[in-house]
Amino acid sequence: MSFQYIKNGGVASAKGFKAVGVTAGIKVSGKPDMSLIFSESPANFAGVFTTCSFAAAPVRVCQKRVKEIETVQAIIVNSGNANACTGVEGIKNAELMCERIAAKLDLPNGASDVLVSSTGRIGVQLDFSLIDHGIDLAIKAIKNHKYAELDNNLLSAEAIMTTDTVPKYCAVEVTAASGKKYTIGAMTKGAGMIDPEMKAVPHATMLCYVVTDAQLNNQQLTKLLGDSAEKSFNCINIDGDMSTNDTMLILANGTSGVAIDENSQDEEIFATALDDLSIKLAKEMVIDGEGVTKLVTIDIEGANNDTDAKQCANAIANSLLCKTAWFGGDPNWGRVIAAAGYSKVDFVPEDVKMYYDEYLVVENGMPTDVAEEVLAKEVLAKDNFTVRLVLGNGKGKCRMWTNDISYEYVKINAEYHT
Repeated sequence: MSFQYIKNGGVASAKGFKAVGVTAGIKVSGKPDMSLIFSESPANFAGVFTTCSFAAAPVRVCQKRVKEIETVQAIIVNSGNANACTGVEGIKNAELMCERIAAKLDLPNGASDVLVSSTGRIGVQLDFSLIDHGIDLAIKAIKNHKYAELDNNLLSAEAIMTTDTVPKYCAVEVTAASGKKYTIGAMTKGAGMIDPEMKAVPHATMLCYVVTDAQLNNQQLTKLLGDSAEKSFNCINIDGDMSTNDTMLILANGTSGVAIDENSQDEEIFATALDDLSIKLAKEMVIDGEGVTKLVTIDIEGANNDTDAKQCANAIANSLLCKTAWFGGDPNWGRVIAAAGYSKVDFVPEDVKMYYDEYLVVENGMPTDVAEEVLAKEVLAKDNFTVRLVLGNGKGKCRMWTNDISYEYVKINAEYHT
């Protein structure tokens, strides 16, 4: 293995990066609600974003940066307010957040050196007195080295949470082909409103921030981030609702002195580590989903192509009938087969096989003699199991992670506005 996880590692673990989390007062709960990531030197960067037509103001600002700017040095994130559906004023406030950070850190290129994200309630203008207060606290913490690295990894991840129950962050130390080492650190949030379909420019929220002290150019980062998002965050589905604010950003400042050449062995090593880290965090998001009691892996094989396989997996992952059956421990394979059938993917029903874990429950499009009582006890009683469909003899495949839907999910989302 060319990489290993760093205990309690996160976005403050990579050389030349600092991160803090503070309480600005945006959340009525009084919990941390503003996070700042700072690179001590200019960092190359890339991003992928929601494809929702109502993309939030900070998403639009970041999309513009990705198109027009070569390097950045900071990311400012607030939780408790999404700054979405806020019109021209929302854009101005997102840009103003960047301007304030740039001025207080004395960044050479001003606001364009800063990326911005928000998450929380939609349709409410930011209270900029609170934003200013949070920025002052974050800058003070950054400049005074207020916390140890491990505390910063935790605090910065806590400050971007909304309905999450636990912070999600990690880091890996990677060994290059030369034997030199560098670090990739990341944090993410999301527990509901999760069905990302993030695309590279120009195309309860999922936010993910990745930093590395390796040296990569923007073209590399764009490709690697897009590929990794497709294998991880674009393959999770908690409740089928895409957010207005979905964002995944990566910064690379090269402080480790390890340069990753394009189309090299080192680039393959980097991609493998980034994918593993992204999948780990994506699965943690599903496990921490609102009211979730089960992590369900959906494996589709034998489709005509990968696109068809993903379409079929999404149909199953989006099915409320499947999700509620899983919550109730009901091995109702008919609901899974029905979802595959209405997915509009081309296959011959008589060729289909379906498995719950290792149990073959459908063969040649018909049920086998596996007793439902056995499935309920041996598979559905677990908090982690796999639904596998073999549609035919094609080469298309997809792995997706989803969950059940519980009473608690309804309670959380019925009361979220209040």
